[in-house]
Amino acid sequence: MPMARRGRRRTRPSRSALALRWIGALVLVAIAVAYVHPLRAYRDARADVADRRAEVERLEHANEALEGRLARAGTPEFVEREARRLGLVRPGERLFVVTGIEEWTKEKGPRGGEGSRLR
Repeated sequence: MPMARRGRRRTRPSRSALALRWIGALVLVAIAVAYVHPLRAYRDARADVADRRAEVERLEHANEALEGRLARAGTPEFVEREARRLGLVRPGERLFVVTGIEEWTKEKGPRGGEGSRLR
């Protein structure tokens, strides 16, 4: 039996080997901690890029709408519509100002009631 014990006997690693293991583990932990901040910054930067892309897309759509409006701005119909919106009339035309439309529609309801039809 003494032989069997000798074969299975465990030897304790030396102090220098244990110290090297602990130093290695600490170095790995330090490296992992050092990667936390750059990974967070990368994640935040990706979110910022996604936000900026959405903003660029929104601005491109707004730009297209403005370009379409600019193309229509030179037409006589557009000029007349904008002039009438500002309250301008052509020479010889009469200007009629109708007030109280909001109150009238509130009284008659959304469909205008029976008296809302023109005859």
